[in-house]
Amino acid sequence: KASDQCLKEQSCSTKYRTLRQCVAGKESNFSRATGLEAKDECKSAMEALKQKSLYNCRCKRGMKKEKNCLRIYWSMYQSLQGNDLLEDSPYEPVNSRLSDIFRLAPIVSVEPVLSKGNNCLDAAKACNLNDTCKRFRSAYITPCTSSTSNEICNKRKCHKALRLFFDKVPPKHSYGMLFCSCRDVACTERRRQTIVPVCSYEDREKPNCLNLQESCKKNYICRSRLADFFTNCQPESRSVSSCLKENYADCLLAYSGLIGTVMTPNYIDSNSLSVAPWCDCNNSGNDRDECMKFLNFFQDNTCLKNAIQAFGNGTDVNVWQPILPVQTTTATTTTASRFKNTGSETTNNEIPTHNDSPACANLQVRESSGPVNICLYRRKIVM
Repeated sequence: KASDQCLKEQSCSTKYRTLRQCVAGKESNFSRATGLEAKDECKSAMEALKQKSLYNCRCKRGMKKEKNCLRIYWSMYQSLQGNDLLEDSPYEPVNSRLSDIFRLAPIVSVEPVLSKGNNCLDAAKACNLNDTCKRFRSAYITPCTSSTSNEICNKRKCHKALRLFFDKVPPKHSYGMLFCSCRDVACTERRRQTIVPVCSYEDREKPNCLNLQESCKKNYICRSRLADFFTNCQPESRSVSSCLKENYADCLLAYSGLIGTVMTPNYIDSNSLSVAPWCDCNNSGNDRDECMKFLNFFQDNTCLKNAIQAFGNGTDVNVWQPILPVQTTTATTTTASRFKNTGSETTNNEIPTHNDSPACANLQVRESSGPVNICLYRRKIVM
């Protein structure tokens, strides 16, 4: 809509076309092939468009003309260089909460500790009982498991069908299969197999992660989903949730949005909540630190791990609220002292370890309605 409005205004339309030429030229070594005059014209066009609605436009994930909308967005922001991990998300904020999903999801137990079955199997059965989930799941199972003459499957069709599944199926069903809480290897392996990794995830060789990132950035959908993931799953050690934005639902939405792109992530094994794209940092040369930083944003992301665990445990970050300090003669109550550790947990979204400290602590927070349990994952996985 912002693009259509801009094209109707001659001044906006002229500046927008100039900017698009700048972007196209930049991708073909524009900076070395043109002079200062052309660069100044590009800068002028960007400054002028900052005053238009086109500059602040965003896209909706899964919208009918999503790719075209994202093309417009990146033509505006292509010139903003910097750390890729700090790119803004091109998508409109959803601001949903896991608690909203739980209210609509009878398949999610509010007391997962009591469940002794295979939650991932139960989620798959629940999907088959829902017409929308069953239809879109069947739509990706077929291309992801059908071999061709030279390949194990048609990865392009598999990816497209997976994107549709996670874009169209309600989270109560899609998340139930992807982020289900597990007690044993049979369950975690089923969870890992949700996206048919032999087709959608694995390949003959693992590319370098930085090369994979560059490949992703050449595709509007992949670049946008990756930027959304960086934005909404940014860890923050000082926050209660370990997420900078304090929103588990937005992080899970961003993560699931990557599935079906060349940056498709998955659980790296059946023993942890660590995830990663199909890539490594071999042959990184002088860029190894940068490569490991990128890979670790997936593998050691406490925000994402907490979000996955919270969904499986039926909790959410927004069940806590600050408590006014208690006035004493010796000291004031700190934020840390508001949380009481009640001991190790018998069930969480990861296979229990034999370490002395539990993989997940069951924290109690006082609310007007009584204590609420929150499961936070803060301990780093040893790979």
